[in-house]
Amino acid sequence: MAEHNEISTTQWLDKILAKGAYGFSKEILQKELPDFSDIAIKRALSRLSSKGEIISLYKGYYLIIPPQYASKGILPPPLYLDAFMKHLKRPYYVSLLNAAAFHGASHQQPQEYFVMTGFPVLRPTQKNGLKINYVSIKEIPEVLIEKRKTEAGYLNVSNAALTAGDLIQYEKRIGGMNRAATVLNELAEAIKPTDFSSSLLTHVQVTALQRLGYLLESVCLNQKLADALFEAMRKEQLSFFRIPLKPSKDTKGYSSENRWKVIVNTEIEIDE
Repeated sequence: MAEHNEISTTQWLDKILAKGAYGFSKEILQKELPDFSDIAIKRALSRLSSKGEIISLYKGYYLIIPPQYASKGILPPPLYLDAFMKHLKRPYYVSLLNAAAFHGASHQQPQEYFVMTGFPVLRPTQKNGLKINYVSIKEIPEVLIEKRKTEAGYLNVSNAALTAGDLIQYEKRIGGMNRAATVLNELAEAIKPTDFSSSLLTHVQVTALQRLGYLLESVCLNQKLADALFEAMRKEQLSFFRIPLKPSKDTKGYSSENRWKVIVNTEIEIDE
């Protein structure tokens, strides 16, 4: 009987994969196989897990591991993230270094995956060497998010300008301002002057926008984008305050003689 259970479960998983899906919940499995008892389902899942055919990602949610990913024992997040977040009923978008890679700035390949979502805070998921960090924010700015096609459907990704704002606002998450500036230098090619919209300026903190403007102008040497951002901020009547380029460092004796009112208390070096 146990073998029959496993065969039925495997056939069901094959059907799911054939539809282009890579994840499922125990709840769905029980609905699809009503003749199975709860214990039979648990045993079948346990056996499939021990064979490496599935992996438990999160409370009752499993990923199917096809043969081509068997050696890694985990899937690339773009294959399952959208379905997983729908399962959790959470808005989200792929952000920071991972979003930058979607926009062609893949100079820095991250070991971690970054996803913005709402509250309550979602703990990181860490499986077989892959870590997904969830950053909780008050509001997901739908108008600044793009849908990107993947093998398994679509993925919500921050547009290039929001990605830039997030890189500066959450620079500590990705290894500091030097790394943020290095990625920004590549990412700038994907940003258009018109991307500095009212929605973006409302969503991203003013301090992050000031630092972004300074970096675009003085480090990336992209005068066109710097001017467009400055003009957009002026139109929105945003107030500039003297702020340090590196928040955690002392500001005494450093100049803020630039239009962004950024105290240049650290030297930014871009990796070529």
